[in-house]
Amino acid sequence: MPLVARFLKIAALAAATLLGACGGGGGSAGGTGGPPLTDAGFLRLALTDAPACGYSQIDVTVLKVRVHPSSTAADGDAGWSEVVLSSPQRIDLLALTNGVVLELGQVMLPVGNYRQMSLVLVNNDATTPLANAVTPVGLAEAPLAIPASLQGGLKIPIDIDVVKNQITDEVIDFDACNSVLRLGAPGSYQLSPKYSIIRRVSTTGQRVTGYVATSLDPSTTRISLQSGGTIVRSTAPDPTGRFVLYPVPAGTGTYDLVVSALGRVPALITGVPEIDTASTDINTNAVPIDPPPSVTRTVTGTVSTGTTPIDARVAIVKPYAGGPNVVVAGAPANGTTGALAYTVSSQAPVRAAFSAGTPPAFSADNSAPTGRYTVAVTAGGTTKTADVDATGGDPAPVTFTFP
Repeated sequence: MPLVARFLKIAALAAATLLGACGGGGGSAGGTGGPPLTDAGFLRLALTDAPACGYSQIDVTVLKVRVHPSSTAADGDAGWSEVVLSSPQRIDLLALTNGVVLELGQVMLPVGNYRQMSLVLVNNDATTPLANAVTPVGLAEAPLAIPASLQGGLKIPIDIDVVKNQITDEVIDFDACNSVLRLGAPGSYQLSPKYSIIRRVSTTGQRVTGYVATSLDPSTTRISLQSGGTIVRSTAPDPTGRFVLYPVPAGTGTYDLVVSALGRVPALITGVPEIDTASTDINTNAVPIDPPPSVTRTVTGTVSTGTTPIDARVAIVKPYAGGPNVVVAGAPANGTTGALAYTVSSQAPVRAAFSAGTPPAFSADNSAPTGRYTVAVTAGGTTKTADVDATGGDPAPVTFTFP
């Protein structure tokens, strides 16, 4: 059975199990046997992911999801409500791309505003040493360590209103590529989660679809929607070149769509609309996006933070003439050495403006130097940048020191 079909079958069975186990049955808060709720609504939760870089599989084992009205509530404080799974579910995050969403279930909650979510994972131990694990491309599966500070749950700031007799539908967007720190020892990895919450308001909209050329390798190609140089959704194409970006945050206007592929120039489409009730279709498979080939260079450098492990995210930003600046690559620096290395195009990127029903008409952005990039590194809430020129050769290594 193909991987996607096999996963969808597993996801459907898991969703059915989770829905049967969720709080909300019996009309008590969080399904914990508390007093009946008279002013209550429902919170429905699902999980999705962005594509990872350099991994063929990233597994986490989910035990439950908790929510609390206070953004500062500790794990042991009263007031938590829970979506509890009937049994822990081991989920391959990399199967949750290209529009695939895994339903986690729903819970009945008192009406009000909730400010904190906690995704609780099963910890690796002698019984389940690979409850959370990664499989790098071409290598064996290895444990994904959970730091002690996260073993009570992965904390997610939220601002969710539960309304009487209504379902609030939220998707946890788990960015796997930016959530795994590679450490110095072979086969050593640590979780440093990066995620966001997206409200679902429609089953037919909040999606952008299209096609890239099948000559682009899905394992090294990323399609992303960006706003102000920040990635809001990303995915890899399937073997037919089709991509689906879902769910896209609702009510936010237009986005920049960026295609980044190894050995090709970056391709940008501006003004891509998000529609709450319908899909935005970029093109058909008859006219796929096929960025021109390019000579490549390597951007290298190091990051130091004075902490162990080094927890720093790297973004390679491509500036277009007159804007925008878009992210074309990124991942955490090596957690032990602080090393970073990215392959970039040295030649002119291309751009087009979105036009409904018309294939994008790309033109080259020949502003010199064509291989200009900005390396942006974020650590401890601070971002530092350095400009590099990869037009004529590999640029000199860049160095970042925090704080």
